[in-house]
Amino acid sequence: MKNTHYEELEEEDAEFYVYHVLTGNIQTEKHTHNSAQLIYAEGGIVHIFTEFRHWYLPARCFMWIPAGVPHYVLSFSPKVDLYDFYFKKEDGEDEFFNTINIYSVNNLLREMIMYTKDWNGKITKNDGSKYYFLKALKGILPEKKDKRFAFPVQHPFPKDETLLKIAKYINANLDKNLTIEATAKEFGMSTRTLSRKFKEILGMNYVRFLRALRITRSLELMLEGKYNMYEIAMMVGYNSLSSFSNIFKKVIGIPPTEYYHKLKGDK
Repeated sequence: MKNTHYEELEEEDAEFYVYHVLTGNIQTEKHTHNSAQLIYAEGGIVHIFTEFRHWYLPARCFMWIPAGVPHYVLSFSPKVDLYDFYFKKEDGEDEFFNTINIYSVNNLLREMIMYTKDWNGKITKNDGSKYYFLKALKGILPEKKDKRFAFPVQHPFPKDETLLKIAKYINANLDKNLTIEATAKEFGMSTRTLSRKFKEILGMNYVRFLRALRITRSLELMLEGKYNMYEIAMMVGYNSLSSFSNIFKKVIGIPPTEYYHKLKGDK
């Protein structure tokens, strides 16, 4: 994602602005803008970092970011499509628009978002139907205020260049037996050095970080709809469905099958 569109969306007549990224593997620099932003993920999980929090945006959910909030976006999902909408602040707006949060998306809102797939750039009153379509889309968002989506896999993500490479390596090899000894050897360092890096830079140990990545990846695989729970457990490095289910419930709070239905909007 390039920064070239940020200047244009700040133009006075850009009441609405659309900028979709349909390529996967997304990474932006930290930035802010005077328009609020709706981010919708289709097909994967997106990491969104604000000043004090690391948010996970699952597929079939959207995040509302009020104007002026510094943030940056990162996704390792090769198939994720990211739909971005920017909205200028209006007088008398609902209080919904003042709070950053993640919300589930129902079928109607998803269809409205997908309808704009080929749109790009600023939308003004001169654009007629597109302008009023986006006005309607924004208008129904406050109905979601009681549909906040809890995604409790929270952990810091490395900004250190070496740890970021290690995190990408782990994410690409989750089906393997990724002991800290094996990973340290892969990157030519001692187990003690790698362990110290995780604790000093991330404030957490290697095992906890690995577990969080495995659970996050399992959610991406659930949303692809191609695999059963046993296959997903194997693909993220667990040697049995029961061990995967136990860890998943410990981290998320409910069994994986129940959470799968929640992600798909069945509950």
